[in-house]
Amino acid sequence: MSATLRSRRRASRACSRLRTMDLLHSPLHDRHVALGAKLAEFGGWEMPLEYAGGGVLAEHKAVREGVGLFDVSHLGKALVRGTGAADFVNRCLTNDLRRIQPGRAQYTLCCDDDGGTVDDLIAYLRSDFEVFLIPNAANTAAVVSRLQAAAPEGLDVTDLHRDYAILAIQGPSSDEVLRALDLPVDHEYMSFADASVAGQDVTVCRTGYTGERGYELVVPAGSAVEVWDAVMAAGEAYAIRACGLGARDTLRTEMGYPLHGHELSAEISPVMARAGWAVGWDKDAFWGKDALERQRAEKVVRTLRGLVAQGRGIPRPGMRVADAEGAELGEVTSGTFSPTLRQGIALALLDRSVEDGATVVVDVRGRSEAFTVTKPPFVQPSTKES
Repeated sequence: MSATLRSRRRASRACSRLRTMDLLHSPLHDRHVALGAKLAEFGGWEMPLEYAGGGVLAEHKAVREGVGLFDVSHLGKALVRGTGAADFVNRCLTNDLRRIQPGRAQYTLCCDDDGGTVDDLIAYLRSDFEVFLIPNAANTAAVVSRLQAAAPEGLDVTDLHRDYAILAIQGPSSDEVLRALDLPVDHEYMSFADASVAGQDVTVCRTGYTGERGYELVVPAGSAVEVWDAVMAAGEAYAIRACGLGARDTLRTEMGYPLHGHELSAEISPVMARAGWAVGWDKDAFWGKDALERQRAEKVVRTLRGLVAQGRGIPRPGMRVADAEGAELGEVTSGTFSPTLRQGIALALLDRSVEDGATVVVDVRGRSEAFTVTKPPFVQPSTKES
């Protein structure tokens, strides 16, 4: 090996170490290390990808059949507060906050003027004067800065990214775990309630990203360890398993849930992602309204579809999708092996001419693999079950 090559490799390792040192850490970082987590970068944070003693497949199974606990503290947190806060958010983001009442949460999107997606997020409507937002980690600063720039005098938009942690308890046994902690479990899907656990204040919202019945706990960052320990202790009788973001990704893909940077981006609008149900089309205004209405009317942009492998091919993002004659139809945005179905599945942006039930060909590392076009979800969800 030449001296130049050795020097380059040393420099590369040094840069890698520097990048790792620059990553933000969850308040639960030490708990993850103690559990033997394999850590990876997510939106500028070092977060658990999977844990020792089972990995993604075991964690995925735990959520589908029992209960799993995720640390998703890398997700952003922001607060819009002041007279007219709810009306202001409603003028900016796509969904219509007038559809819900205080005490409920709503999936919504932040768009550019051209219809591109800056981020998708959850809005917690506390009152007409207060809206709590949970954007994606990497996009928090962009969402907050856009809201701050647009906010009228007297309305405060505060970035609280580091102030709160978020724990997600997901799976058929999630109610039992919360009951053991004396936390509320009788509220409806996408509603939230304030409570306490282990002497710490928490907001309990019936939301999640797995397709299973579950809850997300928003807690002050300084209380995260006490709450995590309490949940793990209460869940021991139900074989609770700590789950990483690898299982979170396979679970959400089975549901067909979009991930920003894959199914949504500056180039992929809510119309393309088939997220028009999260757009308040009748509202007078929201960011990107004209562009989205034009896309909706013209019906020429590619749209999101599901793909199920007919053979053993495992699709990955960026893989080309074509018809039987080789004409390009689109590309895979998310792809994985489905632990539930035991076969490859994908989300893909395809030409509108492609119909459900059609066979398409995906270039899987140089091999032509046949897939069936279908409408997600790939697995029956139980999120909204009463």
